[in-house]
Amino acid sequence: MKPVYIMVGGFLGAGKTSTISRLARHYMGQGKKVGIVTNDQTTDLVDTQSLRSQGFDVGEVAGSCFCCNFNALTSTVEHLGEGQLPDVILAEPVGSCTDLVATVIRPLTEVYGVPLDIAPYGVILKPSHGLRILRSESTSGFSPKANYIFRKQIEEADFVVINRVDEMTPSEVTELQSLIESEYPGRPVLRCSAKTGDGFTALIETLEQRGQFGRRVMEVDYDIYAAGEAELGWLNSQVVVESTQDFDLDAFLMDLIQRLHARLLSSSAEAAHLKVIGLCDGSFAVANLVSNATGPELSLASNSSTLSANVVVNARVATDPAELELLVREELAAAAAVIGISQKVISLQSFRPGRPVPTHRIM
Repeated sequence: MKPVYIMVGGFLGAGKTSTISRLARHYMGQGKKVGIVTNDQTTDLVDTQSLRSQGFDVGEVAGSCFCCNFNALTSTVEHLGEGQLPDVILAEPVGSCTDLVATVIRPLTEVYGVPLDIAPYGVILKPSHGLRILRSESTSGFSPKANYIFRKQIEEADFVVINRVDEMTPSEVTELQSLIESEYPGRPVLRCSAKTGDGFTALIETLEQRGQFGRRVMEVDYDIYAAGEAELGWLNSQVVVESTQDFDLDAFLMDLIQRLHARLLSSSAEAAHLKVIGLCDGSFAVANLVSNATGPELSLASNSSTLSANVVVNARVATDPAELELLVREELAAAAAVIGISQKVISLQSFRPGRPVPTHRIM
């Protein structure tokens, strides 16, 4: 049988990694070999560290998006598993990317040359920004150019998943579904929670369908697309924290992300996604912030005390990268100082994404 290729799209902070983690466990529970491919504009990706820490086979395409480095995507897929492709390949593209049907799915079927069973392309919708963007509110947190990317992601989807329904009121879920169905008719809308598993049966059943899927190629204004991506400051950093006495890893991560959140609020810089992972002695914890309005959460707890930890910070924020780097460095130092631990930045990259130039684009 051909390996099944499942790509899970959606905007930054939509819940793609949590969804992929739950999907991977489902397919592994069926006795299938599963490989995961993550993607980022640079190295030190929290998602990769988190998924590997959960025991998954993960390959990473770093330095550019799937569409702009198609050969790296296929090469990474081929190196998953032990000498043969996994039964199920789960791929998570960069959250600021769109036009993935024309630049990834179509080339996989028409250029790659290795037979794959391509699943319907689902896009996870992020409620915290989705409601404001689809209502066309001026206070969406992003510019119209960044909102353009969000809307284009929905336009090319075979189906849309409203995630985080456990965090929404029934009326908000109903309104969001109505907005999607009104503006993008013909796309099934699923309601789901990657955290609780609610709605996952419907998601699995949808991914098992076959037919006229992965064909919603669309016109994309790459000038607007590039400008929308470039409005986001991008930061990835790896830090080592150490102490002479045990410290609570979960508490440290939450203090750090709360400090970062406060700084973003004070400077009116909207967070697209801010996430931090701490790894120590076989344990790990993840804290994240998906919008300024919703606030931080500890999405995965380690319940660990430790003398040292490797901390990876990923920030995608509507602000200047230099300003983003400054506030991350300052709040890292402050969070470490308050509990008397040392912190050393091992690597840090801050930048604006460059213009997307797809390897292939098949209309």
